[in-house]
Amino acid sequence: MAILIDGKAIAAKIQAKVAEHVHKLKQKGVTPKLEVILVGDDKPSATYVRKKGEAAKKLGMEFHLEILPNTITTAELINHIETTQQTKNLSGLIVQLPLPEQLYTNEVLNAIRPEIDVDCLTNVNLGKLVMKTNYLVPPTPGAVITILHELNIPIAGKNITIIGMGALVGKPLAIMMVNEGASITTINSRTRDTKEKCLMADIIVTGVGKKDILQGDMVKEGAIVIDTGVDFVNGKMYGDVNVTEVSEKASYVTPTPGGVGPITVARLLWNTILCAEKNLK
Repeated sequence: MAILIDGKAIAAKIQAKVAEHVHKLKQKGVTPKLEVILVGDDKPSATYVRKKGEAAKKLGMEFHLEILPNTITTAELINHIETTQQTKNLSGLIVQLPLPEQLYTNEVLNAIRPEIDVDCLTNVNLGKLVMKTNYLVPPTPGAVITILHELNIPIAGKNITIIGMGALVGKPLAIMMVNEGASITTINSRTRDTKEKCLMADIIVTGVGKKDILQGDMVKEGAIVIDTGVDFVNGKMYGDVNVTEVSEKASYVTPTPGGVGPITVARLLWNTILCAEKNLK
C-alpha cells in the first residue's frame, strides 16, 4: 500500500524559509510584493489565485490581484502588463493561466520582465532553464523535484514518464529531469502506447487535468506517482490519478488536494523572494 505524500508538511518547510527571508528584507526596507493578473472568471483559476494570496499575506508579503474582463485583446493586456511593471514596485508578476482562447499566451507572457517572472514562463527564463543558468525554477515542476528530494529519491538514472507536455508542467519538468540525469519518456494526446510506457517507469508524473487518466493497471510495483493535474467534477477537486487503485501498486503517491498544490504555492512565493533579493542587489 502506497504512502500518501503530505504536501502541506513539505510546503510548511518552504514557507518557514520564505517568512525568514521576508523578515530580513523588511529590515532592509523592502517588502516583497506579488501581483497577479487574472483574466475572466475561470473558477479553478480563481481558486488558485485565492490560495496564493492567502499564503503570501500570511507570510508577510504584499499581494495584489487585478481581475480583467475576458473580452480584453492581446494588445490591451500587454499594454496593461507594461504599465503595471512601470508604475508598481513589484518583486513578482503573474498572469494566471489559462487565458481566454482569443489571447496569444506566448506574447502575453513575454511581456513580463524576466527579473519578476516568478512563474518562470518567459522565453528568457525557460532558455536559462535549458542551459542550466537559471536562478528561478517553475513552481510546479519545482514542487515535483522538491518531493523527490524530500523522499531522498535519487533522480539520476531513473526512468521517468511524464504524462502531459504543457508549458506549465510537462515541458519544463522534462528539461529539469534531464538536467538531473534521468531518462525521460513523454506522453501526449497522440501517444498510442501510454500504458506500456507507464509500466516501464520508476517515477510517473501527470499534468493533464483529467480525472482518472492514470489507473492502477498502468503502474508497476513500487513506482512513485506524483499528480500535478487538477480537474473539477460536480464542484469537487480531483487529480489525474485514481489514488485508490494506484495505491495498491505504488510506493508513494500524492493526493489531490493536499499533494503538489501547497508546495507549488510555496515555491512560487520562494521565487518572489529570490527576485526581491536579486533586484535589491
